[in-house]
Amino acid sequence: MSKANFKTLHLQGLCKRFGECTVLENAGFELHSGEVHALLGENGAGKSTLMNLLTGVYVPDHGEIVLDGQPCSIRKPTDAMAHGIGMVHQHYRLVERFSVAENLVLAADRAPQLQRLSAAAKALQETAEQLGLALDPYARVADLSVAERQRAEICKVLALGAQILILDEPTAVLTDTESESLLAAIQRMANAGKGVILITHKLREVVAHSDRVTILRQGRAVASNLATESLTQADIAQLMMGDVAVSQRQPSNLQANGPDLLVATGLNASRNDGSTAISNIGIRLRRGEIVGVAGVGGHGQPQLCEALMGLLPIDSGSIQLDGFQISQCSVSQRRSHGLRYIPADRATNALALDLPVSDNLALTKVASGNKGRFWISRKGLLHDAQNTITEHRIAGASPQGLTRLLSGGNAQKLVLARELDNDCVVAITHSPTRGLDVKSCGTVHTALRELTSRGGAVLLISEDLEEIMTLSDRILVMNTGCITGELPGTASASEIGALMIGGH
Repeated sequence: MSKANFKTLHLQGLCKRFGECTVLENAGFELHSGEVHALLGENGAGKSTLMNLLTGVYVPDHGEIVLDGQPCSIRKPTDAMAHGIGMVHQHYRLVERFSVAENLVLAADRAPQLQRLSAAAKALQETAEQLGLALDPYARVADLSVAERQRAEICKVLALGAQILILDEPTAVLTDTESESLLAAIQRMANAGKGVILITHKLREVVAHSDRVTILRQGRAVASNLATESLTQADIAQLMMGDVAVSQRQPSNLQANGPDLLVATGLNASRNDGSTAISNIGIRLRRGEIVGVAGVGGHGQPQLCEALMGLLPIDSGSIQLDGFQISQCSVSQRRSHGLRYIPADRATNALALDLPVSDNLALTKVASGNKGRFWISRKGLLHDAQNTITEHRIAGASPQGLTRLLSGGNAQKLVLARELDNDCVVAITHSPTRGLDVKSCGTVHTALRELTSRGGAVLLISEDLEEIMTLSDRILVMNTGCITGELPGTASASEIGALMIGGH
């Protein structure tokens, strides 16, 4: 099948096992040219694995992929791209030390017209403009926020000429405005004859922007090729999980004059290129509260987290944690005082995906010397890991199983179990529910509230305004590296939005 001739795609009876674990069993659906097909399911249902079979990351054990009526062998990613099949993964596939344009050149081995840097940059710029997204083709990936990296990935795959486009949580890190712009662009692509497979946990996007829906549960398709126009969000949620666990606003344990746990005053820090990342930041967290930080991505949020945690040196200012001055402390010293960090990109910054689950759970304990200075009890680590897996209900995990085989929700449970331990006093969390389903979001929210209920505090940095409004006792707004205002947790979306775009 040539890229220009795509009409129908059929995935039929696909099966995939990893060791003793069956991830997909007789799964499949169909995609027509000119449609947006939503692929849904809880974390761990098999959505990403199914798409990895389509794009040649994995090879199916059974079943077949049929393009325009002809069985097709896709055994590696280049086979998929040769057929015009491209995917934007939930965890980005960019080389950090390269620019966005250089990443496109690197991927353009079958597109000679994009192998010159200027041509690649032009293609990226044109694609970004069509999507209504801001993107600097010459920006180094390492200097981009999570949201900016997502935009770069989307534009890269589109610039390579994908006709069948798979988007795994494409709007998870975008603002509402950016999401609407992207979804409108997706509809324009479908109108032009392309096929789009949309993986998302945002059911309102499914109802508003997809033509048909397929739902996976525990590796099987429990509903295939359903017309979206006949479904409500409640119908889809019922098919996905049987019930809907929606996080509700709960009273906090905040006392108006409670003691301060984290106080940052006059924080200033710079990026690697010398430009200002954060400027004159002041933050105060009191015992038992969640303070949300709202803002559009790319305005210094990652650098704020890193400065507080000691990963980014501050140029000036001070940080106190539970009465201790920690401005000059190392990361391990800050952790010993009870400071924890849950980064936005768990796959890159929180987990070693190619290590076993037990090793990931033990990383911080080993670093702090809890398991002995010169030797580690492997038996003890495995025992502790099994207890943690059982206590936190980390599905699909075993102490010696590879961490990369966990779904997004279960990987985040692992991070939460490790970071929000009994010694945690303050948790800095950046987009902690990014890419998670409804139930997994509820699990994360419950864990954060449990920390505050035992006297801790949470700094919640998120581009998901609904999450900020659901959890926060107070809301700070960040713009161009500065805190531009503070609002009560009861503030409306319009009040928060006005500060996010520079209003007062």
